[in-house]
Amino acid sequence: MKICRFIDPETQRPSFGLIEGEEILTLRGDLSEGNLSLEGVEPSIRLAQAQLLPPVSPSKIVCVGRNYSEHAAELGNPMPSEPLLFLKAPSALIAHGQHIELPHTSQRVEHEGELAVVIGRKCSRLAPDEDPLPYVLGYTCLNDVTARDLQRKDVQFTRGKSFDTFCPVGPYVVTGLDPSDLSVETRVNGEVRQSGRTSAMAFPVPFLIRYISNAMTLEAGDLIATGTPSGVGPLRDGDTVEVEVEGVGILRNPVRAPTF
Repeated sequence: MKICRFIDPETQRPSFGLIEGEEILTLRGDLSEGNLSLEGVEPSIRLAQAQLLPPVSPSKIVCVGRNYSEHAAELGNPMPSEPLLFLKAPSALIAHGQHIELPHTSQRVEHEGELAVVIGRKCSRLAPDEDPLPYVLGYTCLNDVTARDLQRKDVQFTRGKSFDTFCPVGPYVVTGLDPSDLSVETRVNGEVRQSGRTSAMAFPVPFLIRYISNAMTLEAGDLIATGTPSGVGPLRDGDTVEVEVEGVGILRNPVRAPTF
């Protein structure tokens, strides 16, 4: 299934929808409350007429650094012995089609295309033998946009990763995927910059969910950004960046200089 989040044209409020061909069926309930229902759907609207939102509204975005060895090497970093976790501010979220804005304070903003895990129900302190995948709603595309110069200057990641517009997500959440060997590709103006497979992750999705759940409670709607393949590069005013994850679709965002 493909699940989206959009502005309901009648109520002008955010709603979840099930995508069927070129239409959206409005779902009942709220993912964050764990009661999203695929039953009793409302009449449909045309997908082309819908104003898409980020497909989830997470309480937190948990990111994994250096989860692909070639990416760690291209930045001159050693591979960690355990997952390297950091948080990205939820206020950085934008939807498919919205602009990434380049901040005045950075001279080097880069793309990082990733597979993102969407948590479907509360998940805490999973045991070593407990299967984490039943806690997953589905998967989506994420661009972990990074002010690389500020990341290096600050040493820690918060500022360089959390500017407004620095977390494009979408366009949909797709259920039922096997995350173990999916293609992840990033293109800028049609040119392939990154191309990798999730099978190359140092720490696969089930391990990451279990590991993170033993550090913090994961709530329904939370995102786990699973790391980026090698090939990260700069974004400039006027660029269009696309992140494509096999089985999910294409997340596309234009890039522009700050408007203030």
